[in-house]
Amino acid sequence: MDWLYDLRITDGPVFWLSFALGVAGAVYLLAPPPHIRARRWLVRALAAAAMAYALVATVHWALINVFSVFPENIPDPVLLWVVPGVAALILFLLRLPRSSWNRRAAGLVAVLLVAALSSVQINAYFGLNRTVSDLLGTALARIPALEADLTRQPGEADGVPLPGWAPQGDMPDGGVLRKAAIPAVLSGMDAREAYIYLPPAYFAENRPALPVLVLVAGQPGGPADWLTGGTLQAHMDSFAASHGGIAPVVVVPDPNGSQSANTMCMDSRIAKADTYLSRDVPQWITSTLAVDTNHKQWAIGGFSFGGTCALQMGTRHPGLFPSVLSFSGEAEPAIAKERQKTIDAAFPGDPDAFERQTPLAIMKERRFESSAVYLTAGQDDPEFVAYLHTLAAAAREAGFTVRAHEVEHTGHSWDTSSKRIADALQFLADRWGLQQ
Repeated sequence: MDWLYDLRITDGPVFWLSFALGVAGAVYLLAPPPHIRARRWLVRALAAAAMAYALVATVHWALINVFSVFPENIPDPVLLWVVPGVAALILFLLRLPRSSWNRRAAGLVAVLLVAALSSVQINAYFGLNRTVSDLLGTALARIPALEADLTRQPGEADGVPLPGWAPQGDMPDGGVLRKAAIPAVLSGMDAREAYIYLPPAYFAENRPALPVLVLVAGQPGGPADWLTGGTLQAHMDSFAASHGGIAPVVVVPDPNGSQSANTMCMDSRIAKADTYLSRDVPQWITSTLAVDTNHKQWAIGGFSFGGTCALQMGTRHPGLFPSVLSFSGEAEPAIAKERQKTIDAAFPGDPDAFERQTPLAIMKERRFESSAVYLTAGQDDPEFVAYLHTLAAAAREAGFTVRAHEVEHTGHSWDTSSKRIADALQFLADRWGLQQ
């Protein structure tokens, strides 16, 4: 079954097969039924398309502005790919009267094929589930829990200093993934399991003092997204291969608690997410994993919500996370498009309490000469490109070392991290003194 799990669904045969079958389904639904004249059916088909577009636009507006399900607009390409699925359903309903059971069954299959096409295209845009295994979660399910013999032993030092380090004994060709529950001792967060990447050098007899990279996923989402959409292990293994087996130990914690929750990475009425990331997680890392405890060798990064969160942590706790990777981050954390709704949910009656915790406000008040930030946004994602330039300018003014990139041919998708993460990791390596 491995061949099935390894099939790619963002490109390759499955992608193009879904496209061909979806087009075939659309052609069937657009063909006039026997009991309706072609011209009349064409008018109905055009009306169905217009109705589908209007319905999608209205629902999107309500989700953003009334129900505050998302703080930012859903990307236009995603909305446009929803339209064919809705239009197909409307056409199917229009065909039902006087249709035989055979034609009704065929119409239903056609609707499902068009809906599958829309789903595959939307998934390809976000780049989240790249293979059948990602979609079904089979690879994630096989990741074992962190074993005791891979943890820091009592009295164990940080490891051999990295400058001049050479491995002793055998090392694996690539790193390994593990999962673990990080206790929310101080924050009380109800967090999901974290994922951990341990590089080849972690298994050397003379284990070096390895740097630490904490990564945060987007919202909605969870830590597993860095393994699927972010293809974390492949990127880290590639980095390790070009650095003699050395790569950061990567920890992907959960500051939200569920797929749909949004704590805004703050301590507020919603949750103590800041305490979780700034105290619970670092204490667990230093007590559980054999890593460098010097925080000059630590970094935090993330995509979308996670990118926003990373810059929040880097500005609120620069001594803890002096290096930041922010892929497609917002200018400030948000629960709703309307800023007041965000404030009312997290800090009712106290807008200053919210303002004081935003990166832009902090960067106006503090200097960050010892900190660095790597920023990206998809070139086809204008809202986040604007955030990119705003944040980059503010960071430079505040003393950060700044690297900012618009990523070509991408929108608000995991490609904004995948296409730049090698360069971002080298950005960190230069700060950590890692030589290729």
